[in-house]
Amino acid sequence: MPNRSLWITGSTLSGKTSRLIKQFCQWGKNLQSPLKKIIDTVGPTNPKTVSLQNMKCPNSEEQYGHIEIRDFQYNLPQMLILAANADNRIDLIDKISEATSEEYPYYSTTPLGFFEDEVILFWPLLIQALDLRAQFPVRLRPETEQELASRVWNLQQHELLQQPGVSIERMIRRILDLFQLAAFSCTPTEEITMILQQGFEQVDSGGLYANIVELLQHWRHWCLQRGLLTYGIITELYWRYLLPNSHYQQHLINRYPYVLADDVDEYPAITCHLFNFLLDHGSMSVFTYNPNGGIRLGLGADPEYIAQLQKRCQIEVLDEPDNLAKEIGEPILELVLDNYNQNSGFYQLPVFIQSIHTRSRAALLRETAEAIAKDINLDLVKPQEVAVIAPGLDAIARYSLISILNHAGIAVESLKDQRPLISYPTIRALLSILTLVYPGLGRLVNRVQVAEMLVLLSHRAIVKAEKQIDDQENLQKINDIDPVRAGLLADHCFYPDIKHPRLLPIQAFSRWDRVGYRATHVYNQILEWIEDQRSQQQQRQLPNPIFLLDRAIQKFFISSYLPYDQLAALRELMETATHYWEVEGRLLQNPQALVKKAITNDTEVEDLSSSTVGQFIQFLRRGIVSANPFPVRSIGHSPPAITLATIFQYRASRKCHRWQFWLDVASPLWLSGGTATLYGAPLFLQNHLGSCWTVEDIQKSDRERLRRILLDLLSRVGDDNSNSASGSKEHRIYLCHSNLAVNGQEQTGPLLPLVYSSVSNTA
Repeated sequence: MPNRSLWITGSTLSGKTSRLIKQFCQWGKNLQSPLKKIIDTVGPTNPKTVSLQNMKCPNSEEQYGHIEIRDFQYNLPQMLILAANADNRIDLIDKISEATSEEYPYYSTTPLGFFEDEVILFWPLLIQALDLRAQFPVRLRPETEQELASRVWNLQQHELLQQPGVSIERMIRRILDLFQLAAFSCTPTEEITMILQQGFEQVDSGGLYANIVELLQHWRHWCLQRGLLTYGIITELYWRYLLPNSHYQQHLINRYPYVLADDVDEYPAITCHLFNFLLDHGSMSVFTYNPNGGIRLGLGADPEYIAQLQKRCQIEVLDEPDNLAKEIGEPILELVLDNYNQNSGFYQLPVFIQSIHTRSRAALLRETAEAIAKDINLDLVKPQEVAVIAPGLDAIARYSLISILNHAGIAVESLKDQRPLISYPTIRALLSILTLVYPGLGRLVNRVQVAEMLVLLSHRAIVKAEKQIDDQENLQKINDIDPVRAGLLADHCFYPDIKHPRLLPIQAFSRWDRVGYRATHVYNQILEWIEDQRSQQQQRQLPNPIFLLDRAIQKFFISSYLPYDQLAALRELMETATHYWEVEGRLLQNPQALVKKAITNDTEVEDLSSSTVGQFIQFLRRGIVSANPFPVRSIGHSPPAITLATIFQYRASRKCHRWQFWLDVASPLWLSGGTATLYGAPLFLQNHLGSCWTVEDIQKSDRERLRRILLDLLSRVGDDNSNSASGSKEHRIYLCHSNLAVNGQEQTGPLLPLVYSSVSNTA
């Protein structure tokens, strides 16, 4: 029997997704739309449906006729569409909607999203199989997962988890990541000890690896008894208990006769088991695969193992597009990777590859921003056609580039900034309000934080005539309480107390007349509002702190214009708080095993609500929550902006630009995976499972990663439908290099030969 499924392979921007959508449209014609089903069933041509004759008496049901919809049954979406991540999924369904006008039913998600939905949907089967308590599951965020794990392992972590150079928090994150990697590779938790011993060629003399497995088993049991789900637990439940279940298998076969998976080189090994099962039972599938992809390799993806699916499909190889990867990819790879080729150093890079070379990194950031502004002012390129790509972007680099470019009137879009939520002054001000309303939190607030709160809560905006760079009205913000007055008020009108810290009337300051009328008026309003909230809290009129945060945001921040990043921070705060109290509510349902964490040495603090508020404040102040709320992108008009991203973020976004600036081109981070590689990730690849990971394997893996990065970035230098604003076809790559890194060390990374070969092309 010939294979009915397709395996579409091609390099970056070769048209794989377009080919997938074309096949989707062909298969969609074989499916019946739910809307069409309703029309055909209740339409006038169907004798079983509607008879509206002899309508004489509106009060008589018989006179209206008899309405029957006997044969109608809603068709569930029969097409499962998978994308590598949430951003790619949104882009994919937008293209599908444009091509089909939403004519055909489908269900789109990511692999992890699919596992989560299936586990929650078929949770009763898991309750029966694992003898769990009948309660609706709650999924933990990664940061909440780490917080609870540290509390569950609190009595053991100091003895078992101490490693030289690794903090306790980092060790906990590593252990949880190992659980997730094992689940992605369909490896039982019990085998993690053996894999780590064989992979690292170490004798577990101290029992560390065995203790890790013991902690993970305890953590899994603790979560399941309370209905708490993490990505690792969800994935393990799916492959170990749900997918082998015969009842679930029958439902899965009936629901999805068609499967379309885009960029399967980013998928974990567990998806191969899912796809094999569907193919075994007659599902027609389309898979797209990029040999130069593997962006998530090191984060759970296993492209080599997924590639085995092509043996069961008709293979369709797309032509390589005409781009820089095809034009100069091989010479550049030879120059960078072939260290033994004596002639490689004489290769002269094309003139469109230019160099920006400085001694210090501070000068490099300034000259890079000035070069971007110069090209845009000369109308050589539009802002949306420029991307700044770096192997790692520290806070100084982001701030410097954004500040210089914004000063020049150029907007910057920082992809997945991952900026800690606590770094926003508005968030710190809201947390200070919590400490003044709920009792027993005096150790979590001081005069500096109170002064900052007063400044932020007294923000006021006035409209100016000119426009901002994002075409919005330029609203100049002023503070009715400036930092100097706020400092005076905090020194004289803030009463620090462990149990009841509070603001005093302004008359407590003997020279309150020096504060001024407007500042005095605003301070009294703030004081009155906080005292009113405190009174409501004492009378149990505040259900939880989420209501207080929402009131504070509505009172002090929403009334004035806020840029998108600050609005995103406020939305993320509310999402985090809602999730945090949802989890705490679930823990309260198990009071006999509730894990508590002391926030103060004051033994008189017994209010559980205040204790939870204190834990929440400390949770945010650790800086592990970032401001990336849902939806993942801004809605409505967005200004033309330069893209600023790390290599991983840029490749994962599937963007392309005519002007690329490779920042820190001689950094050694180009060769290493950095934060895009989890601890022990190579050990859980199916072709290395149970094998030793040697130095040669590390070097080979790093060189292969660098090869994929260079080819992928070169393929993305060009025009795109959304980026061809200027009409010009010229493209450039700027190699931005400084002799010294941010830590003062000399940079001698693997791309240094490119810098030497582009010296004559200095910008």
